[in-house]
Amino acid sequence: MQAKKRYLILLSTGCCVLLLAYLGGVELPAAGGRRHDLGRRRSRQDRSWPHYSDPLHLFQPWDQKDTEEFNLHVSPRQRKDVSTSVYKGRRCRMDSCFDFAPCRKNGFKVYVYPQQKGEKISETYLNILSIIERSRYYTSDPGQACLFVLSLDTLDRDQLSPQYVHNLKAKIQSLPLWNDGRNHLIFNLYSGTWPEYTEELGFDIGQAMLAKASVGIDNFRPNFDVSLPLFSRDHPITGGERGYLKYNTIPPFRKYLLVFKGKRYLTGIGSDTRNALYHVHNGEDVVLLTTCRHGRDWEKHKDARCDRDNAEYDKYDYQETLHNSTFCLVPRGRRLGSFRFLETLQAACVPVMLSNGWEMPFSEVIDWNMAAVMGDERLLLQIPTTVRSIHQDKILALRQQTQLLWEAYFSSVEKIVLTTLAIIEDRVLEHNSRSSLMWNSHPGGLFALPLYSRYLGDFPFYYAPLGLKPDTKFTAVIHMVSPLVSQSQPIVRLLLAVSKSQYCEQIIVLYNCDKALPGKHRWPNIGTVPLIVLEGENKVMSSRFFPYKALVTDAVLSLDEDTVLSTTEVDFAFTVWQSFPERIVGYPARSHFWDTNKERWGYTSKWTNDYSMVLTGAAIYHRYYHYLYTHYLPTTLKSMVDQLANCEDILMNFLVSAVTKLPPIKVTQKKQYKETMMGQSSRASRWADPDHFAQRQTCMNKFASWFGGMPLVHSQMRLDTVLFKDQVSILRKKYREIERL
Repeated sequence: MQAKKRYLILLSTGCCVLLLAYLGGVELPAAGGRRHDLGRRRSRQDRSWPHYSDPLHLFQPWDQKDTEEFNLHVSPRQRKDVSTSVYKGRRCRMDSCFDFAPCRKNGFKVYVYPQQKGEKISETYLNILSIIERSRYYTSDPGQACLFVLSLDTLDRDQLSPQYVHNLKAKIQSLPLWNDGRNHLIFNLYSGTWPEYTEELGFDIGQAMLAKASVGIDNFRPNFDVSLPLFSRDHPITGGERGYLKYNTIPPFRKYLLVFKGKRYLTGIGSDTRNALYHVHNGEDVVLLTTCRHGRDWEKHKDARCDRDNAEYDKYDYQETLHNSTFCLVPRGRRLGSFRFLETLQAACVPVMLSNGWEMPFSEVIDWNMAAVMGDERLLLQIPTTVRSIHQDKILALRQQTQLLWEAYFSSVEKIVLTTLAIIEDRVLEHNSRSSLMWNSHPGGLFALPLYSRYLGDFPFYYAPLGLKPDTKFTAVIHMVSPLVSQSQPIVRLLLAVSKSQYCEQIIVLYNCDKALPGKHRWPNIGTVPLIVLEGENKVMSSRFFPYKALVTDAVLSLDEDTVLSTTEVDFAFTVWQSFPERIVGYPARSHFWDTNKERWGYTSKWTNDYSMVLTGAAIYHRYYHYLYTHYLPTTLKSMVDQLANCEDILMNFLVSAVTKLPPIKVTQKKQYKETMMGQSSRASRWADPDHFAQRQTCMNKFASWFGGMPLVHSQMRLDTVLFKDQVSILRKKYREIERL
């Protein structure tokens, strides 16, 4: 009996061992097992904490993926995935699949492959390449490049699309600089095809980075790939329209609470969520409309609800609901992303995301919790209750953030492309990368160049968020183009007047004259204020806005040599600037207008109550704009200014208005300005040139073309001194001399 029990126990134990071995619960020792365990321990240290929903994969070195030992441990599905680009490069990160050496040597430069004759390329991809080529990142020398962009069109990898490029794998592999994709960036908007719409591209991306729309978190490689928004073919190339949050923003509630109007897929991927929206629709403040009426054979698949849904769908106008709703539902389509996402941002409708697994656009730098509500497809019925519980103060903040993000990063193809490159630039130049505040606050990361400074207090637009105040002193920069031959010249009187200002730290004379630099004894004695005379950078017009190291104060008082200003006027202008440090503050004002007859922008110097520019011949602004003018604006615009010896003040106004979205500020000055300031008395004065005005008209339109629209903003505000022109005793007025001039 006991022997029989022993045999039964032994037999049961053997069966259990065999069963565990069959199910993979016991790992039998094999040769090289210790090395394999060590490799797995190292991989755990290198990898970020995994998502619990992610499939578990055995770690193997890259060169062992195709060995027999590896094939014994994977399923047929995994073996198939190994051949796809998505799985093969999944562990790529900047430190393993990117060469930093050329970037450290030459800076962040981007090379675009020359276009090959006969290759099919879409208009959208041509625009992307053109944007890169005219950006400050571009280099035509591959030896100087840090990043490479293909000229082969990879945007649409849907095999049913007419834009699909065939035989792309062989074409890419034949490129002499491909190097298995290392330091390459691939743009893609559409991948996969009916019915699964997978993220497969149809070619091996190797070690290349992927800038992709509708990318899932399972395939997204953090801090390596870039998630793009899905944008349509008619999305503006440059500039783009501004957001719609302009008026009636308080209270932030609109006619509808939550809306959606779009297609309902009867079968296939993406159909589940949209098919369930009718459960939440109440026809009052929650309006969720779908239609089956799309595609050629929709009637073959229509269900019992189609006719009713179609009738309800036709009752509402899409644009009317979009612009009159507080929240807009953004469910997934066939792919994870949809055009509706950008439409809701522009409309200042807070997006309610309903696309599980979608890596949000530019998620590496944008905090989407500040601009969107993250929903869950499995909790659809809870969405109305969730959005009703959000306080109106939070709603207003969310809507305002949608406008910031739309205008900073998404309103044009150019901004989407430049944001992609700026994100990669931050990774490459990590010690000079933008902070989260730069990316998520006005004016956005594209206008905040971290190479200028890593301290946020050095930028004019972060004073208020950080609770800081600008400097209490300014540096005067006087642009001089005529020789100093007499002590009665206007520049001498200007030096004496500016040096007497209580706020003057130093005076820099930028000598751009062809004559020899005057000796020290020729300059007037201006007391204790330092006088620095510099020769302009190449003696061109743009040199007046060069970021000279001698500029030690935040405030710059820009002056022409024939400007006529008193000490009181200088003091008052600087006092005003301290309250508006991000804007141009000054005296001579000009305006722009649209000429309907010529269908172009016009420039006017007429004295009216309306202006959009303050000329830099007598203006105060932050020195950061010198850096931005030099390093952000393209060489083509600056070369035009230098060739004409004109329009540099207009270009600076364009730049500052594009950054701030605000007009400059005009301050009070004496009435004699029109006759004396920048008058025709100086032979070197540009204002005496008869072609001067015509050139400025041309500049206006050239600049507007590059900016993708007109950034200048009209204003009718003029800031006067307290009690200005009031019938009170002159002794009660602080800036009393202004009225005497």
